[in-house]
Amino acid sequence: MSKQKAPLTKRITRLCRMACWLFRTGRDLRNVKSDDAAGREQVLIRLGSGALAAMDIRLEIGAPPRMLQGTGALVAANHISWLDIFAISAVYPSSFIAKKEISGWPILGKMGRNAGTVFINRDSRRDIEPAKQAVNDALRHGLNVSFFPEARTSLGIDVLPFKAALFQAAIDSNVPIQSIALRYYDHTGQRTTTASYAGKTNLFRSLWRIVSMPGLCIRIDFDAPLMPEQYPGADRFQLKEISENFVRSKVMTDSPVAHTHTDTSPQQTNPIKF
Repeated sequence: MSKQKAPLTKRITRLCRMACWLFRTGRDLRNVKSDDAAGREQVLIRLGSGALAAMDIRLEIGAPPRMLQGTGALVAANHISWLDIFAISAVYPSSFIAKKEISGWPILGKMGRNAGTVFINRDSRRDIEPAKQAVNDALRHGLNVSFFPEARTSLGIDVLPFKAALFQAAIDSNVPIQSIALRYYDHTGQRTTTASYAGKTNLFRSLWRIVSMPGLCIRIDFDAPLMPEQYPGADRFQLKEISENFVRSKVMTDSPVAHTHTDTSPQQTNPIKF
């Protein structure tokens, strides 16, 4: 893993571009009407691609996603960094489920609310039912909803066990599950944990680490849409297993820990709640 840093001028330039991006995106989100699904989708695509471009982050797509017309999808992805949201939005625009604390973040919290983010308290089981209802409503209106079933960030070189609760929304709404595997690479083409939001850090420290990297590439791999009706009698736990197995197979393909251990416990990857 390279410890090389980008020149200070490049770091400052990236931060300035991010400031401009925040202004433009905030303006665009304020102008989106609540009933304009197509308009919001275009804004989310620009939000994601604009943020990545501002930080010189390259996006690599394994195979184009197969979007089904006239229906929303429940999008399940592994969780590494706050950059995950921008990477997914750039190619598969959707609303997100995020921890409640993010709603209070400067600027980003308000942007998330305008983008239709569902904020939940992950420490309270009482928030699960309202969250499932909000997800069901969005899916039945033909919107995509993304969530991170690990419920925490990892270092990105392994996958934490998925939680099954929100997979029930796909069954209730009879919509496909779109599984997504995310991997991060440095400028030398090696897997990197620098962009991870796991451990004791904060947003600003994480941002500085990312803009200090000489280069960063995010690889996205899409599974074929998983229709619950293809598995009669399957419950959310079985659908969760199918999704998790796909994501894990991709993440571990070239992971530096693939041949050293297979333990996916939180203690091994030092995740934080997210």
